[in-house]
Amino acid sequence: MKFNKLNSQERRVIEEKGTEMPFSGKFDNFYEDGIYLCKKCNTPLFYSKDKFNSDSGWPSFDDSIDGAVKEIDDIDGIRVEIICANCGGHLGHVFRGEQLTPKNTRHCVNSISLNFKPFNDSSYKKAYFAGGCFWGVEYWFSKQNGVLSAKSGYMGGNLENPTYRDICYRDTGHIETVEVTYNPNIVSYRDLVKLFFEIHNPEQANGQGPDIGSQYISAIFYNNIEEKETIIELIDKLEESGMNIVTKLIDAREHKFYIAEDEHQNYYRLRNSKPYCHNYIKRF
Repeated sequence: MKFNKLNSQERRVIEEKGTEMPFSGKFDNFYEDGIYLCKKCNTPLFYSKDKFNSDSGWPSFDDSIDGAVKEIDDIDGIRVEIICANCGGHLGHVFRGEQLTPKNTRHCVNSISLNFKPFNDSSYKKAYFAGGCFWGVEYWFSKQNGVLSAKSGYMGGNLENPTYRDICYRDTGHIETVEVTYNPNIVSYRDLVKLFFEIHNPEQANGQGPDIGSQYISAIFYNNIEEKETIIELIDKLEESGMNIVTKLIDAREHKFYIAEDEHQNYYRLRNSKPYCHNYIKRF
């Protein structure tokens, strides 16, 4: 197995199980969309959607990629060490029971143990779903295996760089929308559309649950004709079962996605709560 060449500081942490100073690592206050990789062997370890601010001074993740991180007893006999399951490189420690996120887990990782790969290459795709308040839609998509990030935002309107106040109190035409970045080798577009129809009420025309208004309608912004055909096929199946689907199909190529303000991202996870108007109902 071929490993990356490490400098002396990297060897001290990764191979000799050292610890970098708190608040000194480049990924401590870093929240771009992407995948965190093992510095020694390039194994994907963590998705950016699982990163959160723990105020500990080290990058914190409440989940890891399945099978990528191994837990072992620390030499101090108290803590649990985490290492790369592929090369055994030291990453940091895992802590549970702190009540910082709903998963109640904190992988405390040294920045120097990580590399970062942004979601900007052709191996990842984006999809756009609107199903009422974007907090709940984001919550459910972020839980889907293969989804790398789910971002709340605005789409479909006629005002550049809209704010939450704009779409609520001005007739901008925007719809609360979630941008889903996903790995098509893990989850298909078809499965994402199925999930969309199972986490909200696609028969409600004027909003979703108690959230009434044009910014809360059910809509899918499709990127190409293949996606549109997939959506229509699944709508036909639901209508064959007796449902009256009112979801609008809109060409994403004619509209820009504007990311919402920071306070609207990871809303339920940061508050350790669940959506009040989005429940999962199996329909396929």
